[in-house]
Amino acid sequence: MPRAAGIETIEFTDMKNTGKKYDTVTLGAGCFWCVEAIFERLDGVTEVTSGYSGGRIANPTYREVTSGRTGHAEVIQVTYDPDVIPFAKLLEIFFMTHDPTTLNRQGADVGTQYRSAIFYHSDEQKQIAEEVKSLLEREKIWHDPIVTEITAFTGFYKAEDYHQEYYRNNPDQGYCRMVIAPKMEKFEKLFREYLQD
Repeated sequence: MPRAAGIETIEFTDMKNTGKKYDTVTLGAGCFWCVEAIFERLDGVTEVTSGYSGGRIANPTYREVTSGRTGHAEVIQVTYDPDVIPFAKLLEIFFMTHDPTTLNRQGADVGTQYRSAIFYHSDEQKQIAEEVKSLLEREKIWHDPIVTEITAFTGFYKAEDYHQEYYRNNPDQGYCRMVIAPKMEKFEKLFREYLQD
């Protein structure tokens, strides 16, 4: 994977007031319940919020987004410590935990709101995202071409409260058992060394 050097950071002050710097990335990989469940398990990730990006209206509701008419993608916004987990590694995990070759679709979830997308927050993020995508295409991991869009971040709207930490709060719900649990099992095997204790 390419080195994640020189990514612009956004400064937050942690609870101990150490002035630690964190980065933010916004990713779409199908249903945000699945993506959130994966990224909140990663060491170095301090916050994961489900929401909407890439659309044409402000403050969309879930119902509006799922209609496919607003142009938004279901996304997660991840705050993380690049000294613990670099941007390129986050992107590797992103690509390897969904199918980046299906246009506007992940499994049974179909529509532009389920598209594979990286909304970059800086020119450095854009460059690294393009490098990672090109590297994976050259490796021919998938038979079909990668269709993940790499687009400038323009805004993020937090999803309704019941969408936050959905898998953690609803592990016995049908979609969680049938779709998310098997995906989590695969993810935990592939990226065990990057999981939180």
